[in-house]
Amino acid sequence: MNSFTGRIAFITGGARGIGLGIARACARAGAKLALVDIDEGALAQARAELSPLTTTETYVLDVRDREAYARVADQVESDLGVVSLLVNNAGVFDNVSPATMDYALWDWVMDINVNGVYNGIQTFVPRMISNGGDHYIVNTASVAGLAMFDAGFLYHASKYAIVGLTESLHAKLAQHGIGVSLLCPGPVATDLVNNTQRLRPEHAPAHSERMAGALERFQADLTNHGTSIDTVGNMVLDAIREGRLYIHTDDSAAPAIVARAEALLAALPSALRIVPESDWRWH
Repeated sequence: MNSFTGRIAFITGGARGIGLGIARACARAGAKLALVDIDEGALAQARAELSPLTTTETYVLDVRDREAYARVADQVESDLGVVSLLVNNAGVFDNVSPATMDYALWDWVMDINVNGVYNGIQTFVPRMISNGGDHYIVNTASVAGLAMFDAGFLYHASKYAIVGLTESLHAKLAQHGIGVSLLCPGPVATDLVNNTQRLRPEHAPAHSERMAGALERFQADLTNHGTSIDTVGNMVLDAIREGRLYIHTDDSAAPAIVARAEALLAALPSALRIVPESDWRWH
């Protein structure tokens, strides 16, 4: 996808954070915007900012709601036209001790971080295939979907799922003229933790003092040291233009990714001779 002029970009979690950064980059590149978020106030602010740059429509949507998702997709097509760029970006970050793990919290995180992405794919991919032409999908995962950090098992599980989903769709959807990229952000200057706490279910297990402190420190690190959302937005558009599968926002995860790859290789049975892929065979 070399040109964004006149294209319709549908961006979930588009009212702030990484979604807003991608929306800004799309607007500067000439795309029309369908911004989707659960926060009506934040959507109004985003629309006020971006409307002077490009046609911008906003839609309140809980990405967990499949029927509502389909209705919003129909409305976007009526308002703006055919969506050719889908950015599945909405997500939450929560952590809980295994001693207080909870079905309800697991379901909440998975419903947003995994089902929310799949709902976008299920809603739009059949439309993209039917409409023909070139289309593109960007799924936001995390470096926590590539290696282990102290992000908690809930978040790691959800982001590993998005990595596997996106990698497997990359080749399959190429057959239909649909490009796919996987955004794996490191620390980005967003309010991810604070926003999650505002949305957190009332019945979710309370954070311990230690966990609350860790989350507070993580939010401070994002705010003070994270990559800017505008830089990330530009990175995403560059990757789309080049058709790259992986999008990293910094190099901070490199040691952990290398360590994981080395551990996986070291655990292979000794009967497997490590050779170039073109000559793989068992002995």
